[in-house]
Amino acid sequence: MRRRNRLLQLALIVVVLILGIGSRRYGDHLPGFIADYAGDTLWAVAAFLAIGLVLPRASTWVVAGLALLVSLAVELSQLYHAPWIDSMRSTTVGGLLLGFTFLWSDLACYAVGVGLACYLDIAGLNAGRFPSSFRQPIR
Repeated sequence: MRRRNRLLQLALIVVVLILGIGSRRYGDHLPGFIADYAGDTLWAVAAFLAIGLVLPRASTWVVAGLALLVSLAVELSQLYHAPWIDSMRSTTVGGLLLGFTFLWSDLACYAVGVGLACYLDIAGLNAGRFPSSFRQPIR
């Protein structure tokens, strides 16, 4: 298994975070569907990237499984409302990491986000594996 490039992973996390926060902050300027679901989808992409950063040699499928488990755990934690966790959620970082309200649609967004991240991870890891004749533009 090839090792993921940690610098690239960090850069991608920053880009995904900016896009995700931007989708929340400027959601009123975006089409409704994107405003409603982009943040949760990008949250799962960021989870995938963060796990890939911590486990750079793990297979795409292991990283995907862990990202889905973390996403599911965070979403299910939103059903639990104790003062200590709600006080964490009331902070900016806590709200971004833990969310606020359980929604079934978030689970679909997480699946789409992890699927997208898997596709990009596989494409990135396979980018240099094909002979140059296969990478020629089609004319």
